[in-house]
Amino acid sequence: MTQLQIAIIGAGAAGLAAAWDLAHAGHQVTIFEAADQVGGLAAGFKDDNWDWTLEKFYHHWFANDHDILDLASEMGVRDKVIFPRPKTSYWVDGKLVRSEISPSALLLPLSPIATMRMALAGMYVKLSPRWQPFEKVTADAWMRRWMGEEAYGKFFKPLLIGKFAEQYDKVPMSFMWARIVKRTLKLGTYIGGFQAFLDELARQLRGKGVDIRLAARAERIGLRDGAPALMTGGGEVPFDRILSTTSPSLMLRLAEGLADTDYGRRVAALKSIGGLCMVFALRRPLMPDDTYWLNLPATTADKSQSAFPFLALVEHTNFIPRERYGGDHIIYCGDYVPPDHEYFQLSEAGLLERFIPALQKVNPHFTEEWIRKAWVWRAPYAQPVPELYHSRNIPGLKTPIPGLYWASMSQVYPWDRGTNYAVEIGRRAASLILQD
Repeated sequence: MTQLQIAIIGAGAAGLAAAWDLAHAGHQVTIFEAADQVGGLAAGFKDDNWDWTLEKFYHHWFANDHDILDLASEMGVRDKVIFPRPKTSYWVDGKLVRSEISPSALLLPLSPIATMRMALAGMYVKLSPRWQPFEKVTADAWMRRWMGEEAYGKFFKPLLIGKFAEQYDKVPMSFMWARIVKRTLKLGTYIGGFQAFLDELARQLRGKGVDIRLAARAERIGLRDGAPALMTGGGEVPFDRILSTTSPSLMLRLAEGLADTDYGRRVAALKSIGGLCMVFALRRPLMPDDTYWLNLPATTADKSQSAFPFLALVEHTNFIPRERYGGDHIIYCGDYVPPDHEYFQLSEAGLLERFIPALQKVNPHFTEEWIRKAWVWRAPYAQPVPELYHSRNIPGLKTPIPGLYWASMSQVYPWDRGTNYAVEIGRRAASLILQD
């Protein structure tokens, strides 16, 4: 077997997982990562008094996330993946309503008929084995018809508006199918945090001979003598194969000539939105009933006019004990907004001013004195936005440029973005490279 020289752009879960299989097959892999740590969107940070790292953007695994769990088993660290069962809730009519199966589900603020319709519609989706029929209709139209206006209007329409803003009524039902099918009551994490898992994966990859170059930004991908070449700050290096795990827009900027191809035009047509998280270390707990995840309603796409200026309120230390974080109560205020939204320009103080009234709405006793420390994390590419018949629009993993491949979260449809499917698509790309 000829040993290939393979470059991977991006040390997120997809790039690291691809490197795992390519190195195992005996090839020489070099990973180029612009950041100073591995992890991508799943990367974490650590304050001085914490034992565990904390994800910049909230993460958890589901019990049926087999791709990430299989990789953990191959790494010999499956025993470090734990699955607590935290509480998740909706904010409805000014109070918390449990979202998972529990006695409180019988007390939903819905009429008996609406409760029954919501339950039956959810069961139908959960038991449907195929997603393809659901991409022919929008989630808005399907849930209006089968779930009914009352349940849809109180529970799901506000979430779709909060996530997709003006595009909420264009998203296919296949998006909701994937979320409903994948949902499990137990949620998983790695002992020490996601960063600990990714650092361990990087450590084992280095042991396999993988060269992981941090703070090494890819600048250009071109063809030299019929083979792909990567330009970085250190100069141009030829490779036999290059796998990029970047966003669609960065992929088009990097690859010479790609934008002028039919493949490139399909890449350019993919839609996505950005993500923002403001993380608080509080001196006191916020949620009154130990809820971990609180879905917040949006009545309008204009964040300044909505009852809550963000989509999700997550009290991480109702999932992982606060002793792992020096006794801090960890809170995420998370939202999805376009990269040109004002949230990407507002200072930490400006965001704090917007968000504090929402925290006081959930807990009237909350004051700014509760905040020990705060951080703001932003990512312009955080959530793909699918459309009807979206499977027809997704570019393949192999580009028309010889030796160049692309694997991103925009290609994991109908599944949602996350580390499990980042691992899946990274390994799928590696398999294609090995076949070719």
